[in-house]
Parts: sequence; structure tokens; C-alpha cells
Amino acid sequence: MKKVAVITTGGTIASKHNEQGRLHSGALTGEELKDVLELPKDIQIDIYSMIQKPSMHITFEDLQEIREKIIELFTKDDIDGVVVTHGTDSLEETAYYFDLTIDVSKPIVVTGSQRSPEQLGSDAYINLRHAIYSACDGQLLDCGTVVVFNERVFTARNVKKEHASNIQGFNSFGFGYLGIIDNDTLHVYQKPVRKEKYIPTKKEIPTVEIIKCYLGSDDKLIKACIEAKVDGIILEGVGRGQVSPFMMPAIKKAIKTGIKIIVTTAAEEGEVYTTYDYLGSAFDLYEAGVILGKDYDSKKARIKLMALLSSESNIQESFKY
Repeated sequence: MKKVAVITTGGTIASKHNEQGRLHSGALTGEELKDVLELPKDIQIDIYSMIQKPSMHITFEDLQEIREKIIELFTKDDIDGVVVTHGTDSLEETAYYFDLTIDVSKPIVVTGSQRSPEQLGSDAYINLRHAIYSACDGQLLDCGTVVVFNERVFTARNVKKEHASNIQGFNSFGFGYLGIIDNDTLHVYQKPVRKEKYIPTKKEIPTVEIIKCYLGSDDKLIKACIEAKVDGIILEGVGRGQVSPFMMPAIKKAIKTGIKIIVTTAAEEGEVYTTYDYLGSAFDLYEAGVILGKDYDSKKARIKLMALLSSESNIQESFKY
């Protein structure tokens, strides 16, 4: 007998239409979702309906509570894996947070849906069914947190929402997926060579903001971050990690005040590198004390920096991988 814990948090996968025909996210409980899955008798699922929110309403306090619940569940030897249902808008951020901050070998699977359970052609039940199958499959041991969506299995580190509404909602640009689910059978074709290093976070979550760089961008947002006394800034640069030269004075001032700054790239593939030597280049930023964010996208870099700041880990070293 396999046993899977399913934690529900709301989102489209748990939504219903209101009187105006618009979706009310998180209206369904986990028990209501469970009833139509038609799982085989050798899989037992325990439902934990923790929150019922749209995913953009989820807070880091919520994530900490869910994280602690997952850790508690894995202290029980009879649990084979955990599934977390989640709204898709911030699903990749939550999955990556769990990947970094939960140190277990058994699978943690995050899933959701692009269409509500009431909509024609809904992907809600099939995604949840496949997530449960994956969570109790030994092929995903030591893979960290994964995302199961539309018959594909993705690493939390590389997955990204690629479409606003299509049921093929997630992809992993340049990296592919770990495997597929076909006729309720998981086929794993590849595994990560290196698992993300565990980050033992504390309950206090630092404040980290993302600033997107573009043609003619100036320093007003960086100055606002300095005034707000944020703990960190993610600069989403372009290409190899370039930013507008008009941002550099404020960037240097922010670093002097103790704000940790990471530069990433808006490009879907490739990483930040000190290729060029001019004002606002990745080399110029590095010389000023900015940490190079390798190939992280800005949202994943933010999650990682928040976890690192919370644990007092070596930030420079951690962003080398």
C-alpha cells in the first residue's frame, strides 16, 4: 500500500464559478477534489486543506507553515510522498522555495491547473492524479521538489510558467523535463546531476525586490529600495547581465548600505558573464560588489536570496551553482 499526503492551498485547481461567471479561486476543499480521482485501491491519500487562496495571495508566512507541515509529514515512515496543489501564477516560486528549504529524499510534487474543475477540458483532475502517482514512485527519489503538469515532470529549479491559459502551462527552457506520465505510468528519462544545497531558513523572511532593467531605465527604484531598507535586490539585466548606466550610482550606494544585490539575465537561456567592460556591464557590476546570478531567472534568484539571507549562508558561493 502506497501512502501520499495531499496538501491543498487553493488556486484554479480548486476554483468554482461565481454568479457572474468568473472564477472564485480556492473554493473547493481537498476532500471535494479527491472524490473524482478514481485512484487505484493500493494508493491511500490523506488530505490536508491548509489554505484556500489565489496563488498571488499566498504569503511567505503561508509557505513557512506549509513547509513545516511537509517536514512533519515526512517524519512519519509510512508517507511515500507529498503533493501540494497550488495556483499556477506563483507555483514555480513555491516549488523552488520547498526545493531549497526541505531536506528529504522522498518526492515533493507541486501541481495545479490552467482550467477550473468545472470547465470543459479541465486539466485539474488529471494533473492531480498524475501528481499523486508520481509522489509515490521511487523513480523520483532524491530529485528534490518537482512540478507535474500536463503529463510532464519538471525540476523546481528550472520550471517556468510559459502560457497564461493553455493547458501546456509550464516548460523548462533549455533543460527539458525529467520524464512523462503516460497511461498513469511514470517514465523518468533523466535526473539532476546535482541537487540544490539545502538552506536551513529561519522564520524571519528578508525583503528582496526585483528591478527589471530596460533601455533608459534610471535609479529611482533602487533609491526607493534604499529608502525602504530592503535586504536585497535582484537586478534583471539583459544579455550577459548588463544594466543601464544611469543605475550604477544608486547600485553602488545600495551596496554600501549593506543591501545584497544579484544580477540575472532576462534571456530565457544562457548565463550572466563578465564579457564586456563598460559602465553598467556585468564586469562593472561585479567590480562594484554585485553578485553574478548565473542563469537564474529573477524570480528564482529572489527566492534563493531570501532563503540565503534568512539562513546567513554564503551568498557568493551559493550563486555559483
